[in-house]
Amino acid sequence: MSRKTEGEGLLVRVFGKVIGGILGWILYLLIIVGLTYLIITYVGQRTRVSGSSMETTLSDGDNLIVDKLSYHFRAPSRFDIVVFPYQYAENTYYIKRIIGLPGDTVQVIDGYVWINGERLESDTYGNEVMNSPGIAAEPVTLGEDEYFVLGDNRNHSADSREPSVGVIKRKNLMGRAWVRIYPFDKVGTIRHE
Repeated sequence: MSRKTEGEGLLVRVFGKVIGGILGWILYLLIIVGLTYLIITYVGQRTRVSGSSMETTLSDGDNLIVDKLSYHFRAPSRFDIVVFPYQYAENTYYIKRIIGLPGDTVQVIDGYVWINGERLESDTYGNEVMNSPGIAAEPVTLGEDEYFVLGDNRNHSADSREPSVGVIKRKNLMGRAWVRIYPFDKVGTIRHE
């Protein structure tokens, strides 16, 4: 075998290894992109709190991971903090607490929440007595897939009391606030009950 042939063979082997390495990296990147898409679409998504409607539980600027998976296996519960799209603005999401469940009749009387004719005593999340009952001045009866949500900072919250938000259909619940990832001194799971 001549030196020229040996050199060509070596060049082909090196070139083959380089191409194989590049194809391996491309495959690796495609897998990472695919897994990231699946996780963001079906499992969890990062969202940022904007505003004070959930004070003191969540603050302006908090970054959260939203659990998008659990509601495929169980129904939302009273006091879950949920994320849902605002129907009048694209890429705008609201973060609120579920107060009323399907079949409940919700009303705000003298600044307090009443469910099915009984005052919601265990509602320790509202920071103060509500100034405005909004549409809940009259009883609001929820359908089989509807939820009534309120912000914890009730007098500074656009929530189910306002006609522009109204009751939330289950299909519109993006998920449940799960973990606060920023600010770092507040990192941890979100308390729902």
